[in-house]
Amino acid sequence: MRIYLPATWPMLARTVSTGSFEPLGGTAFALTPKLRESYVAGDDEELEYAAMNEAARASLRLLAVEFGLGEDATPARRVVVAADTDDVALRPDLDDGAVRVTGPVPVAKIAAVHVDLPEAEYAVREAAAVVDKADLGDLDAEFLIGEAEDHELAWYAPSELPFLVELG
Repeated sequence: MRIYLPATWPMLARTVSTGSFEPLGGTAFALTPKLRESYVAGDDEELEYAAMNEAARASLRLLAVEFGLGEDATPARRVVVAADTDDVALRPDLDDGAVRVTGPVPVAKIAAVHVDLPEAEYAVREAAAVVDKADLGDLDAEFLIGEAEDHELAWYAPSELPFLVELG
């Protein structure tokens, strides 16, 4: 199963140094039956993209925590790690595409890394500051989230991960 793991730049750095990705709380997103049911139309590729977008929004939540802890050195970029594993359990109590990963994900199972480019940093920082308000229905906050989501995530191969972290 292809899963999408929300992350931050420091989490990528730890992945490079340890050889595995440690998902915070075991949370990931995937094309689950519940996610498929929540869309009227769409092929698997479109629904996988929806799952990746859920992980990107979760990355905003992780960034909000890091910025709240004073981690201003953390690049304000959403990070999503795509991996292939069957070591997951459905989480119907959370978002439609939420799954729980049952441990660290070895780098060998990472299919790709998706990150914002530097030009998205202002929008991402603004969105991270209001993501909780957006979750509660604040329309102004949702607008700022949309500004960040207007930036497409760049794709990187797993072999590029050390270079990506170094350049970050």
